[in-house]
Amino acid sequence: MSTAVPGRIRGEVLSVRRTGAYHHLTLRTPGIAANTRPGHFVALAVGGDEPVRLGRRAFWVYAADPGGLYGGSTEVVVAVRGAGTAWLTGLSTGDPVDMLGPLGKPFALPREPVGCLLVGGGYGAAPLLGLARRLVDRGCKVHMLLGAATEDGLLSPLEARRAATSVALATIDGSVGTAGPVSTLLPDAFGTLDVEVAYACGPHSLLRAVSEAATARGAYSQCAVELPTSCGTGLCLSCVLEVTGDDGRTRTVRSCVEGPVFAGDAVRWGRL
Repeated sequence: MSTAVPGRIRGEVLSVRRTGAYHHLTLRTPGIAANTRPGHFVALAVGGDEPVRLGRRAFWVYAADPGGLYGGSTEVVVAVRGAGTAWLTGLSTGDPVDMLGPLGKPFALPREPVGCLLVGGGYGAAPLLGLARRLVDRGCKVHMLLGAATEDGLLSPLEARRAATSVALATIDGSVGTAGPVSTLLPDAFGTLDVEVAYACGPHSLLRAVSEAATARGAYSQCAVELPTSCGTGLCLSCVLEVTGDDGRTRTVRSCVEGPVFAGDAVRWGRL
């Protein structure tokens, strides 16, 4: 698992489309898409040329196409949470966006075909679709668990079914799949499926549940930890967390640089 050398470019909006609870923003990103792997993220400057800029916002890469007519494009999933994300989703085709990427360390792929469980919560499932395709290409059997509060919060369940061997859904309100958080599906998944590696992205409570369930059953887990970051390069120190090293010592690291993907059993979940 290696860290990509990030680049800064002036990207251009190719499209903004609404799907369920989210907006899919596709940008022309020559030089970035070719180096992007599942688990990488990008940091977009928001606010345009306003007198007071709103800083940057970090987003998981949902899809990256290094070719095509535009010399490379990157797609991110945006959930409107405030002024910055509202500004991004209000952009039009052709608008410029200042962008850093790809950032962080991506998911590590197994060297041999193994049984894999991919667990995503809400828009946190964004990096898992591309990961599923790469794992299948390596001969892995891929099972996915997707959860959200409501049906429209489930991210791309149809795409997940095309990419994975099996898909199970959960919604808090019971509108689709099992009623409850997606973590309620973990005991059955680990109990009935041949899982050697678990990958997860979503709320911290979900990552902790996946990590603990995998460890209890002798499986390895990789968790993409999402923490607030306003720079994406480790300078602002807004995304620090504690992890335990191979020597058993606890260290403070920057999620956006040393992560965002960590071995699940290394993260001090109780300290987040």
